[in-house]
Amino acid sequence: MKYKLEDKEFDVVITKKNNKNTYIRIKDEDTIYVTTSYFVTKNEIKKILDNNQKFIKSSIEKVKKTKKKEEEFYYLGKKYNIVIIPTVDDIILEDDTIITKSALALDNWLKKRMIELFKQRYDYIYDIIEEDIIKPTLRIRKMKTRWGVCNRQSKTITLNSELIKYDLDCLDYVIIHEYSHLIYFDHSKNFWKQVEKYMPDYKEKRKKLRN
Repeated sequence: MKYKLEDKEFDVVITKKNNKNTYIRIKDEDTIYVTTSYFVTKNEIKKILDNNQKFIKSSIEKVKKTKKKEEEFYYLGKKYNIVIIPTVDDIILEDDTIITKSALALDNWLKKRMIELFKQRYDYIYDIIEEDIIKPTLRIRKMKTRWGVCNRQSKTITLNSELIKYDLDCLDYVIIHEYSHLIYFDHSKNFWKQVEKYMPDYKEKRKKLRN
């Protein structure tokens, strides 16, 4: 199925299930994914899309923005241009430029710096917390929808590796957020007061991470 929105034609991928509702998802800038009931016709789907054009446009812009950011190189909140010079031995940072001998060398350097920085900030923040909490094991991995996860059962805190792209204060906020879940597991007023105790301007960090 095709769907035209303004001057662009989109592919519409329809998945039919035993659903009561119809769901629209935008995963890339050229395709609209629709999950709906077995009994919903293509004409009805078109009407649903017509009625949700604002949502579709907004979602497409978010996908474009995310894709653009993924193509750019950010390190600790700063954007860098990458210059590859095969004869250099080490990674060199000069103003807004990173010089590397290869993409693989840069990737290995970034992973090493990420582990060092994340552990350093993780240990530092644990030491300044006054509450009596058990220190969970730190894990780092790329996550699509969360910046951090606190698992009380496995006694672990997982940080999103994408945080290496943001300022250190954003990393600190996520660590404080997850440590706070060892005291308040929900997102109650008491939880946010706990976060605010160690980061009074935490709302600014949340805003940075949402953009």
